[in-house]
Amino acid sequence: MPVAAFLLVFLNGFFGHLLFTSPYDQDINKYSIYVHFQEEWNSYPSNILFDVTNVWSNPNINNQTYFTDFSNTFSFDNYNSNNLQYQDNRGYVELKHQFSDCNSNWKPMLYRYAIDTVRNQIELIQGSELNNDPYVSIFPNVKSINSIASKFYIQFIPICTDKNTTSYEYSISIDDETSWIDVYFVDSKKQFENYLTFDKFNFYTNDGCFGKNYQSFSGICENIDQESGLLIIIPDNLNRSLTKIKVNLHEKI
Repeated sequence: MPVAAFLLVFLNGFFGHLLFTSPYDQDINKYSIYVHFQEEWNSYPSNILFDVTNVWSNPNINNQTYFTDFSNTFSFDNYNSNNLQYQDNRGYVELKHQFSDCNSNWKPMLYRYAIDTVRNQIELIQGSELNNDPYVSIFPNVKSINSIASKFYIQFIPICTDKNTTSYEYSISIDDETSWIDVYFVDSKKQFENYLTFDKFNFYTNDGCFGKNYQSFSGICENIDQESGLLIIIPDNLNRSLTKIKVNLHEKI
């Protein structure tokens, strides 16, 4: 069936049941991290945009919930924070949305849920996603043919959980076909600091807990600590003005 015809059939069925459908049972934390490289980087003046979706089982029903999308941010106190930071004496500006603190959550309005679901169906047909959940993406494991670099940028993305130990399904992709990503589940942000200070770090070594030299990768890491998160390593060889990296985290029930 052609894509257009499939979408018409899908939309007819989708909107017929839209009012009776709950977008998702778990809390959704959606936020972005914008990174601008300074002149010391080989990638200057490139930028990176991390698009992060974290779906988790939040037992605190009193947390503040945002039902809108992010097009209007004027009502959000302390929505953004940015400051100049350094890695290996190379400066960069990081602009970070405060929804990453796990104290607030985002629920899609019905129109946004419809848009995200249609987008997901298109990507499912194209093969860039392997499942039909718009907020828990699974990407195909695609190795990069380029894997040589001497300098890197690293980013830590924390999980959200109220458990001492938990399990997380995750996926990550980069839209620059000339570059790649390494991703590791680590036990805390301390490993990020260890990488910057000592150029080495500890990570979970079980199958599914890490991937090296991928353009897109998905895995499941089990029995991880409460302070855990993803350590993402990106080569300092970006040529695009804006490189987008999708990060999806899903706590397993």
